[in-house]
Amino acid sequence: MPNLQVVDMTGKSVGEITLSDAIFGIEPNKSVLHDAVKNYLANQRQGTQSTLTRTEVSGGGKKPWRQKGTGHARQGSTRAPQWRHGGIALGPKPRDYSYTLNRKVKRLAIKSALSSKVQENNLVVVDKIASEDYKTKTMVEMLKALGAERKAMIVMPGVDAKVIKSAANIPGVKTALVNTINAYDLLCYDKVIIDKSAVEKIEEVYR
Repeated sequence: MPNLQVVDMTGKSVGEITLSDAIFGIEPNKSVLHDAVKNYLANQRQGTQSTLTRTEVSGGGKKPWRQKGTGHARQGSTRAPQWRHGGIALGPKPRDYSYTLNRKVKRLAIKSALSSKVQENNLVVVDKIASEDYKTKTMVEMLKALGAERKAMIVMPGVDAKVIKSAANIPGVKTALVNTINAYDLLCYDKVIIDKSAVEKIEEVYR
């Protein structure tokens, strides 16, 4: 079982935690992680892109010249795709790109992402993440002390408005709850800073 140091918000070691092998100590499945990332990105697509077909562009009601005898290729409308100002052939139309992944695949992807963070020493367990007031400075100082000044994800056991709003203005920082984490975010951020209580909840949910 992987063991990690538990630190406080100043980066000082305050103990040790033994993580579950079944969640934080598995061999990351790259294929499943790829599927999970692809699914996440597909589900984020709005699918609102749209082009006008020859039936939707204005004009083109009159046949440009007679069918035979002109020496030109026959044409039925000046709004056919090959004409200037014509409609688009086979262009995109609004559609839904989202699809669902098997629940077991999603869970395995999250376990793989968490395990990869542990293996890379990019998972930091904090004894308690809290802020006495709505102050961005508190979160900035914590991230600096933990060596997570670049892209960092803070995982909380539950909603804490002071922590969430204090971190909201920091570029490259995202807060998430145990029930909202996903493989894409875990892989996207350089450091995952997780509250000790959140670790216990994750082990309870994903065991």
